[in-house]
Amino acid sequence: MALCTGTLLAALDQTIVSTALPTIVGELGGLDHLSWVVTVYLLTSTAVTPLYGKVSDIYGRKRVYQAAIVIFLVGSLLCATAQDLPQLILFRGLQGIGGGGLMAMAFAIIGDVVSPRERGRYTGILGSVFALASIAGPLLGGFFVDHASWRWAFTVNLPFGALALLVTQRHLHLPRRRAEARVDVVGALLLVAGVSCVLLALVWGGNEHPWGSATIVGLFGAGSGLVAAFVAWEGRVEEPILPLRLFRDRVVAIASVQLFLLGAAIFGAIVFLPVYLQVSTGASATTSGLLTLPLMVGVTATSIASGRWIARTGRYRWWPVAGTGVGAIGMLLLSRVEADSSRVVTSVGMVVLGAGMGMVMQTLILAAQNAVSVRDIGVVSSSVTFFRSMGGSFGVAVLGAVFTARLGVELPAHLPAGALVGADVDVLLNSPEAIRALAPAVREGVVTAVADSIRVVFLCAVPALLVGFALAWVLPERPLRETVLDPSVDVAV
Repeated sequence: MALCTGTLLAALDQTIVSTALPTIVGELGGLDHLSWVVTVYLLTSTAVTPLYGKVSDIYGRKRVYQAAIVIFLVGSLLCATAQDLPQLILFRGLQGIGGGGLMAMAFAIIGDVVSPRERGRYTGILGSVFALASIAGPLLGGFFVDHASWRWAFTVNLPFGALALLVTQRHLHLPRRRAEARVDVVGALLLVAGVSCVLLALVWGGNEHPWGSATIVGLFGAGSGLVAAFVAWEGRVEEPILPLRLFRDRVVAIASVQLFLLGAAIFGAIVFLPVYLQVSTGASATTSGLLTLPLMVGVTATSIASGRWIARTGRYRWWPVAGTGVGAIGMLLLSRVEADSSRVVTSVGMVVLGAGMGMVMQTLILAAQNAVSVRDIGVVSSSVTFFRSMGGSFGVAVLGAVFTARLGVELPAHLPAGALVGADVDVLLNSPEAIRALAPAVREGVVTAVADSIRVVFLCAVPALLVGFALAWVLPERPLRETVLDPSVDVAV
């Protein structure tokens, strides 16, 4: 329950803040820096994820997990008291440092206390927490904005975080390693800098700067050079922060690539589900959260079912095969949704997509953990989580560019000439009320253009899932260990 609470904190944060963002910017000002409130959290949480695995291997999982909770809560409290947008952006960066640890450490701790054979039951429950966050986030964010203050979007983290700290302190007992090691500071700096440059290029490309601009090309070049330097450094340092030897194992390598592809396709595409629901049906941000309930139902059902099946049979290989295949079908169904499609049609696509997500995400993490020695559980858990986060960041950026480009084609095709001259299309799309206020002919054209553009986004996500489906067939299946500890590891309880 403590791990679920901590995971829910980090997963909820993005969706709550996204819902409250227009109100936050309206009060604090600084519309030109609006995207940074989300971007800086994405940067810091993704960049520090691999660091947590190595640091927790040295100093202990419990201490590091509790430190991540404290950092996240301090960041939340500071965000709630921010007086201007630069302050909020700075505090969101601090919050992201803690959030990255909450995600990575939850799976690593389960790896410490539960044998791989039984682990599926618990990773399945953690997987369903992400689905819960996708529903509860917009609902809570909308409620706070409508009935209280946007500052509650951050303050609400404090009691849940305090509960997680209390339960972990009293009930979480983990093996303590006697191994002496050092933190690879140079490797950490190279990794954080390289990942930050690549993520900035992905987030800014097509939005802040054209894709071919010197800024974006320069960021990609710098990021590629820093990542190459990181790989070279990790191959020669005695205590690497991300041991490259782990990726010589086929299970770890294939699981990492699959999680990157799944993150890009699924997290990138479902960002546009609320946009479709709000624009096509006129639903509010709060209501659109309820309308995505079928996605949560699909994820929760198959996360728990697959975890129980794996625990009972000890076999996991066919779940990634089935999950990626079902996920591709669900994404294809969503690509057929039109502006006037019924909610039943949309719900079927969401249930199928959610079912695929629930089968595969936590199963791949389990497979990677089972493939390595117990001493590498922390590093491999944070590594595969890092690839999933990077995939999601990449998917949001690339599919966002697809949406923007397609919308530029669809709007002129569906609107009377000059209908939106002088209008800010981005502001319009963030305000269902503004769309409802348009003249009927213009409103119908905007709704159709947005729906057709989002259909293309869903369609573009299908190939990534199909590649993941092909890789799932060559994922080796190894017997799941039935004990927590590895005889080769020296531990003291």
